[in-house]
Amino acid sequence: QVQLVESGGGLVQAGESLRLSCAASGRTFSSYAMGWFRQAPGKEREFVAGIDRSGYGISIADSVKGRLTISRDNVRNTVHLQMNSLKPEDAAVYYCAAALGYIGVTTEDYAYWGQGTRVTVSS
Repeated sequence: QVQLVESGGGLVQAGESLRLSCAASGRTFSSYAMGWFRQAPGKEREFVAGIDRSGYGISIADSVKGRLTISRDNVRNTVHLQMNSLKPEDAAVYYCAAALGYIGVTTEDYAYWGQGTRVTVSS
């Protein structure tokens, strides 16, 4: 089992950058593929980015490709989401998630979730 805690959310202006972090507990962090999802008010939770256990395999949603990147540190048990050129439509609660196995793009692929961190983007 793994516990996830997100941080780094906040209020930014359009065009600015933000770096989200997710700290994982447990000694088996490197056994999990990790993902970031987001959920805006009134919308379903959607996949943003995922990274495999090694950190070499990455999947990025088309809607954010070129602006958001994901990385992980298997020594510090952390995963990061770097968000650049933020837009008002990026505003959402961002969730970190862990999956046993490979990167998934649906919520059903992930067994463990953090509580989320809110990102607000003003225009």
